[in-house]
Amino acid sequence: MATTADYAHPTTDVNPWLIAATVMLATFMEVLDTSVANVSLPHIAGSLSASVDESTWILTSYLVSNAIVLPLSGWLSGVFGRKRFFIACVVIFTISSLLCGLAPSLTTLVICRVLQGAGGGGMQPSSQAILVDSFPREKQGMAMAIYGMGVVIAPTVGPTLGGWITDNYSWRWIFFLNIPIGVISVLMISFLIASDRPSRELRERNRGIKVDFIGLGFLGLGLGLLQVVLDKGERDDWFGSPFITWATVVVVISLIALVIRELTTDHPVVELKLFRDRNFAISTFMMYTLGVVLYGTTLLLPILMQTLMGYTAMESGLVLLPGGLVLLGILPFVGWLLGRVEHRFVVTAGLCIMALGLYQLSHLNLTAGINRAIYAWIISRAGTAFLFVPINVMAFYFVSKGNMDDASGLINLARNVGASTGISFVTTMLDRRAQIHQNILVHNMQGGSRMYESALNHLTHLFTARGSSAAHAAIQAHAVLYHELQRQASMLSFVDNFRTMAIICVCVIPLMFVMKGRKPQAEQIRVH
Repeated sequence: MATTADYAHPTTDVNPWLIAATVMLATFMEVLDTSVANVSLPHIAGSLSASVDESTWILTSYLVSNAIVLPLSGWLSGVFGRKRFFIACVVIFTISSLLCGLAPSLTTLVICRVLQGAGGGGMQPSSQAILVDSFPREKQGMAMAIYGMGVVIAPTVGPTLGGWITDNYSWRWIFFLNIPIGVISVLMISFLIASDRPSRELRERNRGIKVDFIGLGFLGLGLGLLQVVLDKGERDDWFGSPFITWATVVVVISLIALVIRELTTDHPVVELKLFRDRNFAISTFMMYTLGVVLYGTTLLLPILMQTLMGYTAMESGLVLLPGGLVLLGILPFVGWLLGRVEHRFVVTAGLCIMALGLYQLSHLNLTAGINRAIYAWIISRAGTAFLFVPINVMAFYFVSKGNMDDASGLINLARNVGASTGISFVTTMLDRRAQIHQNILVHNMQGGSRMYESALNHLTHLFTARGSSAAHAAIQAHAVLYHELQRQASMLSFVDNFRTMAIICVCVIPLMFVMKGRKPQAEQIRVH
């Protein structure tokens, strides 16, 4: 794996902070696209004649494509140079953004999002490497901290920005917005960042390295079909569908073959031997779990507020904004805390706080005010601030310097796979639990329920008073009650999802006490 020392870097008079702004602009654009479409899904679904659960493919296809490219980023940078590879990623991302905005159907949009995810997959690792190259060692920590804040701000403002654009213009402009940013980024990168070239040793090393395309193929086939199974399983009645059954068989075979291949090849695309380290294995699982919970809940709340509570896309985005701002404000305190408190205890506190916020969200109802949703969301996001950095730090406690890039790629891969799994999980749960609750409510309405009969008679008289015939008024009354039953069943399914996510947070807490601890020291804190 290539390191900073493997590249020759021409001297440059460009201010390193200007370089930091350049790479942050491109990365900000990429991270923004992981959340900007969340609040626009109902609009995209309606515009492209798709259901809301089908529209979630727009999110999951991007994340899976992004995850597949991540392990290749280091090798591609070593072959083409970081600057060239970074520019290529931005160009692919920008062109695919244009195609996303022009997409005439959901299928076309999903394909374009796959291309967009492929371009975005190499941007974060490359930008971090360029930052390290551009700053002296004593300023690298500050540069990465500011860079990290930029990465946090993007998903914070994403839902609100996406909602505003969708309400005032069209959902297509959330993709068109990337075009001028991408063009500016390419120009700034071209003129401000010095060209790097792989050293002679690295070039000779790359000539002798054969990329494990077989392992990469197993990875792409396994993750890609896994996402198809998760997205289409609910719609096709899971294993009642021959396609889902065979796709699942292929997924299992591909992932087993991937493990065998990566453990036996000399140049694995995924370095599975790192999982021999207990801390790294648990931290990777924690990052996967965090992806499930964070992305799953970030999808749930906007859909709930738009489909059941009557809020606009922008209003639902504004509900998410305060939580993101609180997260951003707490991060400096977390950095201070990590130098004084053992990281396992910080993560435990974060999981408890997040679980409390999600538990509060599970008590929302159809008459809940916007302030109640904002309050619960703030609590859940505040817990997030105590998770990302310490989990990353604990993952790298006992990882050797030569394996840092491989370990970082696996951590990011786990987060992305967790995100796509979480999105698919909550959409499946929404449908299944809504059906279950609807059957329960229908059963309660049968058998001469006094409350049901009273409401039915009241509505019938109301419609009769407004000029409807007795027969038509009875039909209208039944329709109103059935519509309300469906809304209540859907609300209960959202409640079940939030409660499940809270339980997941609590269930992983014991893993913190299985990990090896270390005394907190400020110099140990690293962000990957």
